[in-house]
Amino acid sequence: MPALPLDELQLTERDPKTGKLRTLPALHPEIKADRSFVLYRPPPVVRDPASVEEFLERAKFIADDLNWLLALPHDKFWCQVIFDETLQKCLDSYLCYAPRKFDELLDCHPEVDDVQKCLHRSVFLTFLRMSTHKESKDHFITPSVFGEIIYNNFLFDIPKILDLCVLFGKGNGLLLQKMIENIFTQQPSYFSDLDETLPTVLQVFNNILHKCGLQCGGASAEPQKLEEKVNVTPGNMPLQELKDIVLYLCDTCTTLWAFLDVFPMACQTFQKHEFCYRLASFYELAIPELESAIKKRHYEDNSVFADLWRRISHSRKKMIEAFHILINQVCLQPILESSCENIQPFIEEFLQIFTSVLQERRFLRDYDELFPVEDDVSLLQQASSTLDETRTAYILQAVESAWEGVDRKKAQVIKDPTPPAASNGASVIGESTVEDVEELGAAYVSEDECAGAAAAPVVKVSGVELDSLISQVKDLLPDLGEGFILACLEEYSYNAEQVINNILEDKLVPYLDKLDRTMQRQLKPDPTPLVTSRYNVFQNDEFDVFSRDSVDVSRIQKGKRREKDTTRSLLNDKRLIAEQRERYRQYSMIVEEIPVQQGEAQLYKEDYEDEYDDTYDGNQVGANDADSDDELISRRPFTIPQVLRPKGQEEGQEEEEEDEEEEEEEAEKERTKDHFVQDPAVLRERAEARRLAYLTRKGHKHDSSAVVGNVKGHGQNRETVQERRKKEANKSTRANHNRRVMADRKRNKGMIPS
Repeated sequence: MPALPLDELQLTERDPKTGKLRTLPALHPEIKADRSFVLYRPPPVVRDPASVEEFLERAKFIADDLNWLLALPHDKFWCQVIFDETLQKCLDSYLCYAPRKFDELLDCHPEVDDVQKCLHRSVFLTFLRMSTHKESKDHFITPSVFGEIIYNNFLFDIPKILDLCVLFGKGNGLLLQKMIENIFTQQPSYFSDLDETLPTVLQVFNNILHKCGLQCGGASAEPQKLEEKVNVTPGNMPLQELKDIVLYLCDTCTTLWAFLDVFPMACQTFQKHEFCYRLASFYELAIPELESAIKKRHYEDNSVFADLWRRISHSRKKMIEAFHILINQVCLQPILESSCENIQPFIEEFLQIFTSVLQERRFLRDYDELFPVEDDVSLLQQASSTLDETRTAYILQAVESAWEGVDRKKAQVIKDPTPPAASNGASVIGESTVEDVEELGAAYVSEDECAGAAAAPVVKVSGVELDSLISQVKDLLPDLGEGFILACLEEYSYNAEQVINNILEDKLVPYLDKLDRTMQRQLKPDPTPLVTSRYNVFQNDEFDVFSRDSVDVSRIQKGKRREKDTTRSLLNDKRLIAEQRERYRQYSMIVEEIPVQQGEAQLYKEDYEDEYDDTYDGNQVGANDADSDDELISRRPFTIPQVLRPKGQEEGQEEEEEDEEEEEEEAEKERTKDHFVQDPAVLRERAEARRLAYLTRKGHKHDSSAVVGNVKGHGQNRETVQERRKKEANKSTRANHNRRVMADRKRNKGMIPS
């Protein structure tokens, strides 16, 4: 017979009052045992013996009661859980007051630590069993009824789940993830509860901004009334109020990060309320103001400053990591898991989120330091070929502009390794002091060491500017030494006014009070002296005495060299001839026979004949093969070299080549010739016009027609006679009519032998 679920199981028992048998459901209030669970109180802050004893007694009571509860059978356990209100109040008190890992590190008694770890484990096992609807085949609850039981009886709600994540998330991530997933799966109403809880979470951010005197720029921000005047700022508020705000912020940010890290399925619900934009906007407004207030405030005890800075750095890091989890779950993870057809909405969501936070420069810089935006954009480019390059380039350019003026250093995000779970699956972490120090960054003792994951860098002042600050303080306080003033400036971020004010009011930090006020400034030696830092074209050459110990002195010449190469010395230099004489001596004689030395290999035989062997000249070996016919048979004709040709044959060959070239030119002209025949008279007129234009350019005057005159025998007129006489007298200036005169001139100069 199959076992029935616990919600359908009926138990038969005898009524203690009447003694009669009766049938009751397995989940009935009368089955609950009468046991009162005490409330939890946190460990004592100081080592007071009475407080320690009280805590140990109370914690042991709770641990014993929870161990008794865990040992109950399945039906009695659920009856006790559902109907015992003191149990729920006890568990709620532990979730509220149990110390978180980011709380102040206390020097507790060793016995207190042991009891706290034991109680921590028992509480986790109790919640783990409460979230399990099936323990075995015989002991289980119907899933739908299980969801109604835990929801209607408030065994789990959103605040409890958030506290469970922040208390037990480290070291028990896998168990806690299965536990919360089972709760949300069996009762989907928790998703709607989470959706209704998120406006309250966002209101927490607005409350912090209001306490700090800042105005939120989000969509839900209310306009400030005109009569309201903000007088309180993080810089002038009381120290206790500042500590409360920082602790409140640290608790909120760590809880949200722990919940998103354990249960990533809630990221979609968070993003419905534009949580990424609201988180970035709050970060940009609150974090710089709180950091500045913590740095500038005067502390009597330096440990207070270290604790505040540790908390604000931890809060900043958890906000950035929570933003990254949202981006990864909402946009990047679906892109990696979906096909190419379904990734476009997720890419658009990614671009939309980053476009909305581009104006938050400090947040962008800190986020890019831990999780480079360029890597996420590169992932999108690999996943989609239709990515809008303009929008991605705009986002990357905005990230780069956020780094302007700041030294860019990429931080390596090292995730804490998860400790191996015990065999019973219920290993609960007991955070040690060393682990807390490693994760939270310990306590910083100076402002230079306060640059956490993305702290603003401290500007280093040196040179003339530092001397000016020292002289500014020394003018008002001349009895102080420059070394003491320099130490004060380094402590107070090179703020001369603050240094003067703290010295006059005697508010210096303890370690500065212990210094000698007449201490002089110690000049630091230049790590790179002039000799080793010089750079010129002759550095490290063969004569550089700064880089080498020995120098070839023979190559050093002072003044001009006496032995200067002249034409006579070059002509008298016969070294090249001597070098070539031995080479050409090999060609001076021809030896017909080479003597063979005894013992050498018989390379030369006495009966060796130098006659040509023509035995195989008539055989064409392989000539008829199909693959080598053209290569062996088709040979080019034999040509006599030009140097061996007879002179006549050489000239005849050249004439033939010239004739061939002329024939080719004539054929080319014949092809390009225009066969249209013009009027000869027109051609003569054009030729005459070209000739006259040519003569005109040369400066020749056209001969007068009077020189020609009339036909012979008809007599000549006066003008013709004058022109002929002038032409006869001046004809030696043109043409070749002065040959005799020029010949006489050459002979007189001795150019022609007589």
